[in-house]
Amino acid sequence: QYYRKENTSVGHGVLTIEAKRESFGGRNYTSSRLTTQFKQSFQYGRVDIRAALPYGKGIWPALWMLGNSISSVGWPKCGEIDVMEMIGGSSGEFSDSKIHGTAHWAGQNGQRLFAGGFKELDQGKFADEFHVFSIVWDAEKIRWYLDDVQYYVMDITSDEVSELRDRFFFIFNVAVGGNWPGPPNANTT
Repeated sequence: QYYRKENTSVGHGVLTIEAKRESFGGRNYTSSRLTTQFKQSFQYGRVDIRAALPYGKGIWPALWMLGNSISSVGWPKCGEIDVMEMIGGSSGEFSDSKIHGTAHWAGQNGQRLFAGGFKELDQGKFADEFHVFSIVWDAEKIRWYLDDVQYYVMDITSDEVSELRDRFFFIFNVAVGGNWPGPPNANTT
């Protein structure tokens, strides 16, 4: 996708990111990405994001955070905390009713390491109604929640994951396609 500010709107108290099937900038889809980089960063606390998610094969909404140090040390050494990612689809890992909460960091050889969990709805999909996606983050742990029910916890006290104790900025986006979800199919609107 090509990210455009025109794909973001605010109305009736709701921020909307719209993915569209349209050619722009050499890409077949457009969407939007909002970031607090160079504006606001955070270290520790509780983050609650209330959202209804898009759905369909190839759709990849994410509410996530990157370490402020990305410009100087790159990724994954800067650290990444995914408050919520959903990989759209109809079954398994690619499901409109399954979210992932994950942390990424760099190992001693610079390779990407990660840990995380997932939560599935008992019925329906995340587009059916608004849900609250949360983390509670301190110098010892990151806890992931869906609608105030914890589904994963990670200890971040070891030196190996020290980047997960630094300052982070937020990114909200709806990606279309990519290595993980693959491209949309004929059923994706």
